[in-house]
Amino acid sequence: MTDTTTMSHVVITGAAGALGRAVVQHFLEQGARLALVDHRADRLAEVFPGLDNSQHLLLAGDVTSAADMTELASQALKAFGRIDALVHIAGGFEMGEATHALTRASWERMMNLNAWSFVAVTQAVLPSMIEHGAGRIVAVTAKVAARGLPAMAAYIASKSALQRLVEAMAAEVAPHGVAINSVAPSVLDTPANRQAMPDANPAGWVSTAVAAQTIGFLASPAAAALHGQHLTLDT
Repeated sequence: MTDTTTMSHVVITGAAGALGRAVVQHFLEQGARLALVDHRADRLAEVFPGLDNSQHLLLAGDVTSAADMTELASQALKAFGRIDALVHIAGGFEMGEATHALTRASWERMMNLNAWSFVAVTQAVLPSMIEHGAGRIVAVTAKVAARGLPAMAAYIASKSALQRLVEAMAAEVAPHGVAINSVAPSVLDTPANRQAMPDANPAGWVSTAVAAQTIGFLASPAAAALHGQHLTLDT
């Protein structure tokens, strides 16, 4: 794994979101070359207007599509030669029905966005990491994945499934020099969360800058001995 203070090569999904932007800024400050993935090309161009396209990639694709992710990984590998780290931020959140009234559509939407997307993205990136005998993968799970809460059954189940996938994959690829872990925030201080919870006190929420620094640590050589861990972010 190349030290992130030199020219490392990082793929970031969900790059145009609030946490994604903070993570992008963190790695830019470390001098990394980035492949930024989001579902809309125009959104990436709008959020990162000054990004040097000779050094970085803006890639539009569906993180739940294995075919899309294989194509984007191929583009990143062609441009960079290798992928040192993958930060998988893309996912989804929604309040849902009571568990006894849960719809199949809600269940599949959350599982697809939060659990299957991790499989689709890592399937595209992991082979090259295994070939090079090094790599870091960081997922974004959730503190609430540890226990059920009302009207959040599908979301929590999907984030719990994601944590189990992280653990299983971490055990599978650790012998190949690849470390896989997650950050598990409580509530991130984002514009969307402030809008959704106007009566809450954001002073107790986790800043995206702090979350980005933790993700940066997990993507660095300093986290080489961590495998299948979920670092809870809370205040």
